[in-house]
Amino acid sequence: MEKKLIFSGLLAGAVGGLAAWIFALIFAEPLIDRAIAYEDGLAAAQEALDRAAGFEVVADDGGDVVSRGMQSTLGLGIGLVAFGLALGALYAVTYTVCLGRTGRIRARQLALLVAAAGFVTVSLIPFIRYPANPPAASNDDTIDDRAGLFLLTLILGVLAAVIATAVGQRLQPRFGTWNAALLAGAGFVAVITVALLLLPPLGHLDANELADGGQRATETPRALRDPDGNIVFPGFPADVLAEFRVYAIAAQALLWGVIGVVFAPLADRLLRSGQRPEVAPPPRESVGV
Repeated sequence: MEKKLIFSGLLAGAVGGLAAWIFALIFAEPLIDRAIAYEDGLAAAQEALDRAAGFEVVADDGGDVVSRGMQSTLGLGIGLVAFGLALGALYAVTYTVCLGRTGRIRARQLALLVAAAGFVTVSLIPFIRYPANPPAASNDDTIDDRAGLFLLTLILGVLAAVIATAVGQRLQPRFGTWNAALLAGAGFVAVITVALLLLPPLGHLDANELADGGQRATETPRALRDPDGNIVFPGFPADVLAEFRVYAIAAQALLWGVIGVVFAPLADRLLRSGQRPEVAPPPRESVGV
């Protein structure tokens, strides 16, 4: 039974990854193209300033190993489907662990609840503190910090969810299922809120960086200026950044939603077929009086 549930999770994850790929092709890829065009323009403007100042300009060593067309189509699709498969397997294992431990919640309802919890803990919580950026919208010096802090936020969200679930189960006999869920949920929100407030932000300047001009610590590129302070190239477009972030989290919501919707009927069917039919007790022999 467990193997069949995990296979169903893999199937649901593949379908979810495919749906996220189609969504990204329609909505996110045009924004990535605009971000790349901005990056090329910024590099050209910086090169012109360096030449005017008499600095040596290093020529580009060639194009990308994988073409942009391949990255935005087949490469993106393979990546999202593989990501969906990994999430689907993780989702199915979590669902299997939750079976029989969530009171009277039905199989389909549990599938949707696990998908919603997965979206909140794995995607939404890290996104709130460290949202996704398109190419050219992040400082190269903060990439390692961003990856480490994103992973830390993800781990904190998962741990908080596990603890909240355990606390809710402990409170259920005393306060009932509904009240226990509300108390555990409120505690989860409180813990995550405090954690997000304590985690360091990206792109802020400390005293030493301010003394050095603060260019290195800027997360999103600001306007490029010449030695006289005149703007020669604008900062990164705010509308591109905002729209990309909206579509990035929407793609994650679509991925988790499709996983839950596809997995729910499959799991319900497996669990129903796996139930043993009740055997009627043998009839009692009548005893004459």
